[in-house]
Amino acid sequence: MSKTQSSFYRRLYVAYLIDTGVSTVPAIMRVTGMPRRTAQGTIAALGEIGVVCEFIGATKTGNYKINDWGPIKEEWIRNHLQHLCDVLQYP
Repeated sequence: MSKTQSSFYRRLYVAYLIDTGVSTVPAIMRVTGMPRRTAQGTIAALGEIGVVCEFIGATKTGNYKINDWGPIKEEWIRNHLQHLCDVLQYP
């Protein structure tokens, strides 16, 4: 798989996690095993695929929220979640 494709899949998966309540960097790190900088960078890059994500609350106690999925179909992610995890080698 190309770096571009894995980056795209990682962004889809992180957006899905945020939307389903895994909405802090430490929580994303626990679920995926990603390093902190990768998790933070992936969240920051969601806008590049049209997903609008915002941070709500205080720095230490806040969390992320997906406000708009843009061109991404949430249903596609749910239907292909296992494939995304397999390709990205996430549990």
